[in-house]
Amino acid sequence: MKTNLLTKALAPLALASNLVLAEDKPIIHDGEYNFLAAQHGEKWAAQDKEIDAKLAEIKKKNGDKRPNILYILIDDVSFGQMGDPKMNYVMGIKTPNLNKLSSESLNFMRMYTEPSCTPTRAAFLTGRLPVRSGIKEVKVALVGEGLPANEVTIAEVLKQAGYNTAHIGKWHQGDIEQAYPHNQGFDFAAFPLHQQVQLTVMTPESGKANNQFGYNASLRNDTFELDKKFRPFGLVTGVEATAGGKAKEVDLKPGEEWTHAHYVKMNERYQKQILEQVESLAKKDEPFFLQYWPLYPLNFVVPENPKTLNGGFMAEKLELLDTWVGELLAKLEETGEADNTIVCFMADNGLMYHYEGTSGLNQLIYRGGKTDFTEGGIRVDAFMRWPAAIKPNSYAGDIVHVSDLFTTFARLGEAKQFIPRDRIIDGIDQTSLILEGELNGRRDYVYVYQNDILRGIVKQEYKMHMPAPGMPGAAAPVFNVFRDPREEHPQIGTALWSGASFQDMAYRHMMMIKKYPHNKLGKGIPYEGIENLRPESVETVKTFMSWQPQK
Repeated sequence: MKTNLLTKALAPLALASNLVLAEDKPIIHDGEYNFLAAQHGEKWAAQDKEIDAKLAEIKKKNGDKRPNILYILIDDVSFGQMGDPKMNYVMGIKTPNLNKLSSESLNFMRMYTEPSCTPTRAAFLTGRLPVRSGIKEVKVALVGEGLPANEVTIAEVLKQAGYNTAHIGKWHQGDIEQAYPHNQGFDFAAFPLHQQVQLTVMTPESGKANNQFGYNASLRNDTFELDKKFRPFGLVTGVEATAGGKAKEVDLKPGEEWTHAHYVKMNERYQKQILEQVESLAKKDEPFFLQYWPLYPLNFVVPENPKTLNGGFMAEKLELLDTWVGELLAKLEETGEADNTIVCFMADNGLMYHYEGTSGLNQLIYRGGKTDFTEGGIRVDAFMRWPAAIKPNSYAGDIVHVSDLFTTFARLGEAKQFIPRDRIIDGIDQTSLILEGELNGRRDYVYVYQNDILRGIVKQEYKMHMPAPGMPGAAAPVFNVFRDPREEHPQIGTALWSGASFQDMAYRHMMMIKKYPHNKLGKGIPYEGIENLRPESVETVKTFMSWQPQK
């Protein structure tokens, strides 16, 4: 563990010493991008020179300062539920601040994520498909795993270029020390160790609302219980930390039960802290990269006096979150930094449809939700506002993947030289799309994984669901996502022409994996690096390690 953290600490020096070499080396992209670049490389190179000149002019007009970046990522909201006044009426909620943000932004109409929250966040942070870093699925309790120390995050890339960095809210990249945000490039971080299953599902109030069963002692009969440690216990809740230091748990005393009231307080604390960070960072000379990953709208307690027509326990929090986003953008405006701050707002995947109907959120046009590789699981609303450079109230139908933000932010922050050149970077630089608008994207494909299995390939308006083992590619269902957005009418005979091309895409992808094998998932002892573990947390770590293979 100490070796990993030391390596992480020395990484900026190592990268700085190789800066000239890094600039001379191209970023390693996947085979499909290389296939596109062979067709469009000369055009893109010429356009990049024009874009560089445009960025230089924007920088000059803003006092020779690079843009700040505020990245807001929320949980489990399907495409179409944010930013559209018409959908407010359909859903029975009001989101005026998100609607206003959408009207001031470039709207990405084909933003793809990963099927669940942990992989999506890893893809953004590293610019890599999550299967490459080992962060492939959602975990609930102790796992002794996390984002490896040798992965390079966008926070580290920008920090090396002189940005101040901070993270507020959900993290969900592992429970080991090397994976904590303050060890992954953030100067300050306030975050929960786990996620909302622990924080809002595993509460007495959620059980009483019949949104969870079998966890809380007051809501079950243990007549035949033998294993007293079957249910997770002693989990660390929220911590705070600065780079180079230890984390400290806040707002839970030894022996105290976590309740819905704690969850509400945690959300309110994070909102307060994000406002404080904007105010503090705006006063500094350097640009800032600030992440706000709220826990809301995930919530599993039924409101007693609903404010919305919808009244669902998640829809209510989506409306509240809209208010909070409005406060955040108003605070940014107060600082005088709004014009030269890139604000990117999006969801991490589709809704948790296991609670569809009662939560107040819905699938809408695309079928599926969290954990699915259908469009409903991986297509989300996404807006980007940058008054100094982006045309407001604009739309782009070009395909974008969440990993593209890694490379794009690096370029906009003049930090592209710090992107590693020893591994595949899936994120494509989409600066041309952001500055020049629709039809200037540089991606027309997405590889869709569930855990470590390639389940689908998107190419232009077509999407192949990969054939089952033993089945020929010709038997794989293909969908036209414009004609069949819910992927309910598979085409086989009429789309036979596409089978060979999709198989070629898969081969090119696998060839690059063979050349650049996946990284190993970070491993360690849970909760190391937290200085004030409660006795029950110490006990749960001891229990967990008692059956783990000796490392």
